[in-house]
Amino acid sequence: MSVILSVIYLIATVTFVVGLKRLGHPDTAKSGNIIAASGMGLAILGTICIHDLNVAPIIYILIGVAIVLGSIIGYLIAIKVEMTKMPELVSLFNGFGGASAALIGLVELSKSVEDSLQAITIVSGIIIGAITFSGSLVAWGKLNGSLKSVVKIPQYNIVNNLFFLAIVGLAIFMIVTGSYNSLFTYGVLAGGLVYGILFVLPIGGADMPVVISLLNSLTGIAAAITGILYDNMVMLVGGILVGSAGIILTVAMCKAMNRTLASVIFGAFGAGNDAIEGGNKTQGTIKKTTASDAAIMMNYATNVIIVPGYGLAVAQAQHVIHELEEILTDKGVNVKYAVHPVAGRMPGHMNVLLAESNVDYNLLIEMEDINPQFSNADVVLVVGANDVVNPAAHNDPSSPIYGMPILDVENAKHIVVNKRSMNAGYAGIQNELFFNSKTSMLFGDAKAALTELVGELKNM
Repeated sequence: MSVILSVIYLIATVTFVVGLKRLGHPDTAKSGNIIAASGMGLAILGTICIHDLNVAPIIYILIGVAIVLGSIIGYLIAIKVEMTKMPELVSLFNGFGGASAALIGLVELSKSVEDSLQAITIVSGIIIGAITFSGSLVAWGKLNGSLKSVVKIPQYNIVNNLFFLAIVGLAIFMIVTGSYNSLFTYGVLAGGLVYGILFVLPIGGADMPVVISLLNSLTGIAAAITGILYDNMVMLVGGILVGSAGIILTVAMCKAMNRTLASVIFGAFGAGNDAIEGGNKTQGTIKKTTASDAAIMMNYATNVIIVPGYGLAVAQAQHVIHELEEILTDKGVNVKYAVHPVAGRMPGHMNVLLAESNVDYNLLIEMEDINPQFSNADVVLVVGANDVVNPAAHNDPSSPIYGMPILDVENAKHIVVNKRSMNAGYAGIQNELFFNSKTSMLFGDAKAALTELVGELKNM
């Protein structure tokens, strides 16, 4: 039986790798997801049916009930969730993964611990799982608006670091002395939960893609630790894949913002008063426009670039903007989308959002490739984006986003910016682009403004 189970685990491991590879492109992402999920299902069935669990029949019944209930709840959530809520869902599911790792650690620590290596593995799983769980819940609260984007904790760097060192110190004491009583065990768990909250609470919304990616990586590490604990190759490989992919993505997100991971964790955008005060300063006059005037500009343009941002997601205007793109294309206009790596609230948020409205993936151009093309653009339409198009990143050394790679929208011939108001973005600073002489502000909800714009174009 062990040979058969090993073969099943090997097949499942291969499906994880193949599935992850196919997730790299929208055309193959769906099949990649199905392949990886099938592999996980096969591994679960193999473990239940073949592995010698040596337990009472009631345990099999409880496992079956849990699988059925979990599958139903997961399915209902997945089919009902809006694309604008996808970052929240990712954070929530990620938190559940951390909670599972922490609970497994608690169960194992209640049994006899064989050696220090096993103790290190179990305690590490509890701490990392607890941090991921509570941190992901805070991220979820920030994304759905139930928590403030930035909660300033006095001297939070010192507080966080000392608190983390205290958790590590308690863990070391437990392992060295072999004291695995309930007081110390739940003390480590509580410490991890509190640290997860302290870790994410001060981080601003602009840094959320990095935080989500990092927390996802920690969940993978927790799963890998559990795989080591149970000598389970599927959990180990799956955890390594998630952990390594999360770390790579985290580094890529930081690079896209020209920031270090430490600066994201210890110096969140918008956390300081200077940034907030800077966002209230008037930098000149703005020029308003109407849907009719914007439509005329686009109708007679040769090249139009659309820059989507979080405001597009909030207004659920992805289908309308695709309709706008199709109308312009039918009129002979060359249309492309400029996608910044950290636009939105999770890695790839804009790509997923536009894919839902069947936008051709080939029209989505990454920042490095689209920036040289802005100078040839007759019109750039910015919808709901803010900090990722702010020229202060190039022009103002005192700006908190100075040095951050941005979309060079300012190089276009004409710029139309759709925003609900002149409020600053998550970096807490005003956008220089709005006061550019080439910029026209189209105020209003993205969906309503774009719908009016589409109507004007249809009448031309």
